Amino acid sequence: MSHPKAVVLVSGGLDSATALAVARARGFVCYALSVGYGQRHEAELAAAARVAAALGAREHRLMRVNLADIGGSALTDASIAVPEASSSGIPVTYVPARNTVLLSLALAWAEVLGARDIFIGVTAVDYSGYPDCRPEFIEAFAHLANLATK
Repeated sequence: MSHPKAVVLVSGGLDSATALAVARARGFVCYALSVGYGQRHEAELAAAARVAAALGAREHRLMRVNLADIGGSALTDASIAVPEASSSGIPVTYVPARNTVLLSLALAWAEVLGARDIFIGVTAVDYSGYPDCRPEFIEAFAHLANLATK
């Protein structure tokens, strides 16, 4: 019996490592995708490679899309300070459309691989002001993915 394929977005953090572990536990052959989006901490990408290897990803790819060129986030712009305390509203650490971009890249690779599943390590708890971590966003992207691919 052939195991289904999945693309798993792997950032190097705990949530994405858990997403990869869950995908593997569910029997998926996992293709890990990490994205250098201009984040200030490139060490995340080295951690992502270690996580992908340790958790048995079939392949790990690193793509680069420099969202720092767009700006607007403390995570990609050194001139914007990362706050030490939480604030109300959308925090300055929100990277505009980051998860939309990451999921779009994962969707493109999934289509090429013939994978029908994508895993991303976001939770409703992550929402805390990040609009692209909401369950409604993930559901809407899943709908878009079904409309936009063959």
